[in-house]
Amino acid sequence: MEIIIFIVGFVAAILLPGGMLARAALISSLVLILLAELANTAIETIINRISDEIHPLSKKAKDIGSLMVLTSFIGAGIVWGLVLLDFFGLGW
Repeated sequence: MEIIIFIVGFVAAILLPGGMLARAALISSLVLILLAELANTAIETIINRISDEIHPLSKKAKDIGSLMVLTSFIGAGIVWGLVLLDFFGLGW
């Protein structure tokens, strides 16, 4: 899902009129989502490799990884929202 979001967002960022800094912010926010998802997958893989038993610390690590992905989506949403508001002349 994140790859599709990245591809669509990347194309949209390139096609949107605006400066290079805005494009860089848009694309960087999408890259951050991919990096967070990769880190989350790594955490989950390591925990699953160590043991199949349910442990509170394993659950906590997986929850933190998921929160990292959610936070990256929220950050990307804020960046995209601000850039699009500015694009449509609704910014500060």
